[in-house]
Amino acid sequence: MRRAAAVSETTLNVARSRASPALLRASPVPLARVSTPAAATPRNHFCSTPVIFKAKRDAWASNPVIGYDEVKKLAEQPNDNVLLIDTREPDEVINGTIPSAVILPLSRLEAALSPKFNPGDFQREFAFAKPLPEQNMVFFCRSGRRSGLACELAEREGYPNVRNYVGSYLEWEDKSKKEGDDW
Repeated sequence: MRRAAAVSETTLNVARSRASPALLRASPVPLARVSTPAAATPRNHFCSTPVIFKAKRDAWASNPVIGYDEVKKLAEQPNDNVLLIDTREPDEVINGTIPSAVILPLSRLEAALSPKFNPGDFQREFAFAKPLPEQNMVFFCRSGRRSGLACELAEREGYPNVRNYVGSYLEWEDKSKKEGDDW
C-alpha cells in the first residue's frame, strides 16, 4: 500500500512538472488533449477537444485600462515587473515614444507571443527578453485602438496580465507638454 502511494505521488509530481507554465510555453507541439468517453457523446462518437489554458489575471491587471498618471509613474521608475509596450510600427516610433517602453509592433505581436516563437529569436528580433506568461504588460499605440487589440491577442496567447493605455501616445504627448516634461 505504501509503495502504491509513493508511485502515485511520484506520478502526480511528474504530471505537475509537465504542466508548469515554462514547459507549456516552450512546447512546439499541441499542449494537451482531453478525450470524452464514447458513451458521453451523442451516437457514441469519440470526441477529442483541445484544452484551452486560461490563466487568471492578478490583482494588478484586474482593471484592464490604465491611465496617464499610472503610466507616468512606470515611465519615471521602470522596473522588471511591468513592461510598457509600444505596438506601433517602427516608422511611427521614430517620432517619439514613452520613455522606458519597448517596441513590439502589432503586426508581429501574435506570432511573437506564441508559445512556438523561440525566446532567443524573440530577443534578437525585438531587443528585449520574451515576456513570461505571468508578466505584467501595458500596451499603447498612437490613439488606443491597436493597443486594445494587442491586449486581446496577448490574452489569447496566454498572457492574462495585460492592460491598455487607452489615451496612448497622443495623450502622453499632450499631457507631457502641458506639464512641461522634457521626455
